[in-house]
Amino acid sequence: MFAVYSTLIVFAVSLIVIRVATVGLAMTGISKDLAHFQALSAFTGSGFTTKESEDIVNHPVRRRIVMHLMLLGHIGVVLAIPSVILSFLDMGGSDNRTGELSIRLAVLSGGLVLLLLLATSNQIERMMWGINTWAFKKLGSLELHDYTRLLRVGHDYVISKMQVHQGEWIAGHTLQELALNHEGVLVLGVERPTGEYLGAPRGSTRLQAGDCLVVYGRQESLLSLVQREAGIEGNIEHMLAVTRQLDEHQAESDDTPN
Repeated sequence: MFAVYSTLIVFAVSLIVIRVATVGLAMTGISKDLAHFQALSAFTGSGFTTKESEDIVNHPVRRRIVMHLMLLGHIGVVLAIPSVILSFLDMGGSDNRTGELSIRLAVLSGGLVLLLLLATSNQIERMMWGINTWAFKKLGSLELHDYTRLLRVGHDYVISKMQVHQGEWIAGHTLQELALNHEGVLVLGVERPTGEYLGAPRGSTRLQAGDCLVVYGRQESLLSLVQREAGIEGNIEHMLAVTRQLDEHQAESDDTPN
C-alpha cells in the first residue's frame, strides 16, 4: 500500500509544481490561461507551437522557469512509473490478491479524484495564487505583472495586430495626423517590413503600407479602424469615432460618484 501513497504524493507534488510555475510565468507578462498551458506543456514534455517557443526562449525568466519544469517533469516520470508498477505488485497470495487489488485501485482512484477536485477548486487556486505571488515578490526575482489583467483584456478591450495596406485610411499618415488616441485606440508598436520594431512610437512616426501595428483599444473600435478606407468617408468615420469616444467618457464621468 505504501507504493500507492507514493504514487499519489508524486502526482500531488507535480500539481503543486505546475501551479507555482503558472504563477511565475504569469508574472512575466502573459495571461493566466496561457501561463497554465505553458507550464503544463513543459512539465509533460508536450512542447509548444513555434510562436510560443519564441516567447519562452526570448525571455530569460520564462526560459529559466520552463527549463526547471522540464527537469522536474522527467524526474516525476521516473518516480511515477515505478510507483504505479509497485502499487499492483506484492499483494500477497492468490487468495487475497483480488481483494487487495480492489482496495489499492479504490485508494488510488479516490486519491486521484481528490487531487483533481483540489486542483480545480477556485478557493484552493486563489489561496495558492496569493501564496505563490507573495513568495515570488518576496524573493525579488520577478517584478513584472500580468499585463493582460492590467490592461483589462477580455473586458471589451483587446490587444491586436493590424496590417497596413495601400489605400487604407491610416496609410501614408503620421500618428499625430491620425489622432487615433482621440477615438480610444493606442498604437503600442510598429513593426516595419524590414523587421525593425518601433516601441511606443512618437507622433511623427509615419505609417506605410506593409507596416504591422500592435494596437490596444475596444474591439469594436479596432474593427472599425481596420475597415476604414482612405478619403472623405474615412475622415467622417474618424470624426464619428471621436464623438462616440467623447460621449463614452462623458457618460463614465456622470456615473462616477462625487
